Amino acid sequence: MIGDKLSYFRRYTSHLPRTGLLLALIICLAQVTFAQRQVLTWQQVQQRFRANNPTLLAGQTTINESRADEITAYLRPNPDITLGWDQFTPFTGNPYRPLAQSYLLWSISYLHEREHKRELRLASAKEATAISISAQSDLERNLMFNLRDAFVRVMQAKAVRQVAQENLDYYNKELAITQERLTAGDISQVDFQRVDLQRVQFESDLETADVNLRTAKIDLLALLRDSAPPDQFDVSEIFEFKDPSVTLATLRTIAINNRPDLKAAEQSLDKAKIDHRLAIANGSTDPIFSVDLSRQPAPLNTYIGASVNIPLRIFDRNQGEKLHTELDIDRNQKLHDAAEIAALHDVNASYATLESTIRLLRPYQTKYLKEAEAIRSSVSFAYQHGGASLLDFLDAQRQYRDTQLSYLNLVGAYFAAANQVNFSAGSEVIH
Repeated sequence: MIGDKLSYFRRYTSHLPRTGLLLALIICLAQVTFAQRQVLTWQQVQQRFRANNPTLLAGQTTINESRADEITAYLRPNPDITLGWDQFTPFTGNPYRPLAQSYLLWSISYLHEREHKRELRLASAKEATAISISAQSDLERNLMFNLRDAFVRVMQAKAVRQVAQENLDYYNKELAITQERLTAGDISQVDFQRVDLQRVQFESDLETADVNLRTAKIDLLALLRDSAPPDQFDVSEIFEFKDPSVTLATLRTIAINNRPDLKAAEQSLDKAKIDHRLAIANGSTDPIFSVDLSRQPAPLNTYIGASVNIPLRIFDRNQGEKLHTELDIDRNQKLHDAAEIAALHDVNASYATLESTIRLLRPYQTKYLKEAEAIRSSVSFAYQHGGASLLDFLDAQRQYRDTQLSYLNLVGAYFAAANQVNFSAGSEVIH
């Protein structure tokens, strides 16, 4: 790519003055730099995902809508004003003066809400906002699970490709030594061909690893809404197993305190209790206070008056809503208990999977990887000096390759299990 840019630079800037040449060179190098690959860490991937994911952005709008509902819930009732012009006499009295006995009147009335109805409506609206926030956090928890899974698959594909490349490079060196032995007459043509034929497996491993890596990058780019070519995108984190120090008891405590779906269930229960109090308050009587004023013809002239309108709650005392909200408290209590049981079940199951994977990984780190490498080196050395058979040599290469791939697959399974643990705990406790 850089060679193409420089060729373009030489072709089209030969007629420019020296200052123009310098400017063109700067632009050319800037284009080369811009075309370089972007390498993101897990933290950067999360930040870009939160900024670009339309589902998360739509969820944030839902929270803002709930906050707008809080304004509506706390509004006071509007007063009512009435204007009137009464006592026309077009058919009685003096027909030429139909407005002689008419007069103007007006009145203003206001509904006074008792039993803290407005405050309870605001409290209920605030709980609805809190539920929206928890639902948004739970949505992010689910989406981050998918994002981390895609990120781990890219890291695993990179590690597998690196091992495949190293195995192919190592085998090429062995093949070159075998070629020298064939030239020296130390081995037969058939033995060399058998060694050369084994190279196909390592080439196939590398090609498959390339395809898997490209596919994993495409999946991650789709989640990030990034249109960059896969070859210009990469991630950078350590793909290695480290024994975590978290315990099951700690995870259970974290899940109870941090799971957003469990928190939403608690907030739904609190809202149900507030709604029940509001239903009781709505069953109370709200008086309407009125003041009226009128200017009448003599001898009455002007008067002012006041009145109170008290509805009689004889039949409708909001009984149905009171019972409904009371039953809703019991329903939300059961839903909260079910959410807590589900959260603890998720933690127990994910931790059991994590422990099982760790038990398989530990002997690989402490024993199997070293043994496979030692066997491959020893058998290769012995075969080069005629101390081992061709079958032993090929078998040692195969065992080393299988051990490396098994280890990387287990590391990928470990990160997948850790992702499940983080998901069940509602927090990134294993990095």
